[in-house]
Amino acid sequence: MNLNRYPTVMMDWRKSQEPGEHIGGERRGDRRYEISLDVRWKVLRRKRALDSGLGHTVDLSSGGILFEAGRKLPVGLKVQLSIAWPVLLHNSSPLQLSVAGRVVRSDNQRTAIEIIQHEFRTAGLSTEQRSGLAAAARAPLGYRAGV
Repeated sequence: MNLNRYPTVMMDWRKSQEPGEHIGGERRGDRRYEISLDVRWKVLRRKRALDSGLGHTVDLSSGGILFEAGRKLPVGLKVQLSIAWPVLLHNSSPLQLSVAGRVVRSDNQRTAIEIIQHEFRTAGLSTEQRSGLAAAARAPLGYRAGV
């Protein structure tokens, strides 16, 4: 198996500077990565969804995420994010980053959360993607794309 065939995306989640050092006045300890990804969010209280919506990330780090929720969310409440990850697992399966966090700051558009827990999950395939995979599986070996 040739592992070099598959693209690899590496992100360095380690702290970007020594304690006490600041980049451009930034006091956060974790490097922030500006990236716009689709996000579904839910505000939770006692495991019940109080509010939900769609938005996109502004930036993220290993400790927190800033995203555009489209409205002000209550500070202190728990939030669940589902983020469409831009890399495919094994070059075929879409991924989602599932994040549990707490709202630390919010205004009329943007919300900042502290990450409590996160995990990657495989996302469901669309009907179109499933049909394409099924057709490829049924095709004789010599006729498959890329063979």
